[in-house]
Amino acid sequence: MKTRIKRQQGSHASTATTMGLIVVVLGVSLTSVAAKVFDVREFGAKGDGKTLDTEAIQKALDECGRAGGGTVQIPAGTYLCKPISLWSQTTLQLDDGAKLLATDDPADFAIPGNPNSFTPFISGKKLTDVTITGKGTIDGAGARWWGPAEEARRKQPGYTLPRPRLIILSDCKNVKVTGVTLQNSPTFHFVPTDCEDVVVEGVTIKAPAGSPNTDAIDPSRSRRVLISNCDIDVGDDNVAIKSGKKVPGHEFACEDISITDCTFHHGHGLSIGSETPGGVRNLTVKRCTFENTENGIRIKSPRGKGGAIENLTYEDITMKNVNGAIAFTCYYPKIPRSDKAQPVTAETPAFRNIRIKNLTATSSKGAGVIIGLPESPVRDVVLENVQITADTTGLVIRNAQGVQLKNVKVIPKKGPPLIVENAKIEGQ
Repeated sequence: MKTRIKRQQGSHASTATTMGLIVVVLGVSLTSVAAKVFDVREFGAKGDGKTLDTEAIQKALDECGRAGGGTVQIPAGTYLCKPISLWSQTTLQLDDGAKLLATDDPADFAIPGNPNSFTPFISGKKLTDVTITGKGTIDGAGARWWGPAEEARRKQPGYTLPRPRLIILSDCKNVKVTGVTLQNSPTFHFVPTDCEDVVVEGVTIKAPAGSPNTDAIDPSRSRRVLISNCDIDVGDDNVAIKSGKKVPGHEFACEDISITDCTFHHGHGLSIGSETPGGVRNLTVKRCTFENTENGIRIKSPRGKGGAIENLTYEDITMKNVNGAIAFTCYYPKIPRSDKAQPVTAETPAFRNIRIKNLTATSSKGAGVIIGLPESPVRDVVLENVQITADTTGLVIRNAQGVQLKNVKVIPKKGPPLIVENAKIEGQ
């Protein structure tokens, strides 16, 4: 049963107040049996792709939040919109055929007095019980932003031109994103930051293969995150776990993350880093497929931006035509041919206790790398039932201790299957 909230002249306040009451009869509250639905069209949204619907959609969200929660429904249509913000106990539901389309005017996202920062298209801070769901689409209209970003990077290699994210939820608990399509963000698509208990399930995320910095999902300093049954095809990291600073009260800023049954098409693979001073612990990746990605599984964390990364399990992984199946490196963006040990600091990367089991891969370049630092070797790595066929060189293992190989077959087109330097390996 659903109770639909209509915005009527002169009765709006009393209606919202009445529906906000919790009436308990035999232990059952009114809100538990009559979910409140706020249809954005009843707040004035047109959905014609031309009219700016920001005010109507935000009014629906605001009234839903003030009423104690419910569902903000976006029916079929294209809703042109500037940035909007969510409330606690709110479900944003995009029906089949609905598209929430961001404007592409930089002025709509600019933060006054801060020319290098932008408001995300959808945001929320310090919220609980937030859901984005449905069969519809959230489109960031990123094409206008990508060209200038590429031009800026050509002029200054490595430079990332500031642009808006699609969705950022900060310091939130009990977050769900299910079923929807996220596409064409100016930069990252979904960034849960300092969040707990996050579920991303059955989501499609897509942007052109050449679109710069269009990461799909970037859990940042978040805990208890599940990403499952997602189909991702983007221009940068398919998933990037980031831990840029310590979180008070937590030994590891990122921990207890599971990624299962996902397919990654174009993109830079499944990454940790490059920022990891806060630490990453307890990552499980199972039954995922990589097709035409620039990397497979990757850890990238250099001196000065590193931290402890431990207890990682990758299992039942298939890769086709990737540019390197395994890329675990304590150097970023480039790996030097030789290096000397340096003093260990709080931001020295330390990778340990990593398990890779049942991985089959074909690589259009080398098989991959597992490279630690002279002062901080990669420790305790087990590869079991792993087969990598590479178009060029084999697997490089450097500055590593406690590496175990169990039924590992690396087939390069040139050179030895394993290139070992300053490493202790069992089971070659």
